[in-house]
Amino acid sequence: MTTAVLTDHERTAVQAYLRLLHTVRAAFDATPGPSGAPLPAVVPPSVLAEAEQALRAAGLAGNEEAFFRLLRSWCPTR
Repeated sequence: MTTAVLTDHERTAVQAYLRLLHTVRAAFDATPGPSGAPLPAVVPPSVLAEAEQALRAAGLAGNEEAFFRLLRSWCPTR
């Protein structure tokens, strides 16, 4: 297994993405509402904004292919 050495901005982007991913998963795993129907998934805007800012700072905004390649090299089990 190769180990990627990330810049501080890249590491921040990966960590923000993982927080966003966990937040979205938690939102979809929420218990149903009182009527039994699932509640709409809510992702706090601040979590999404953090991920977007981190991607911009790392120069990865709009370059999903490079970002996910970086993510796979740093965290291959995701």
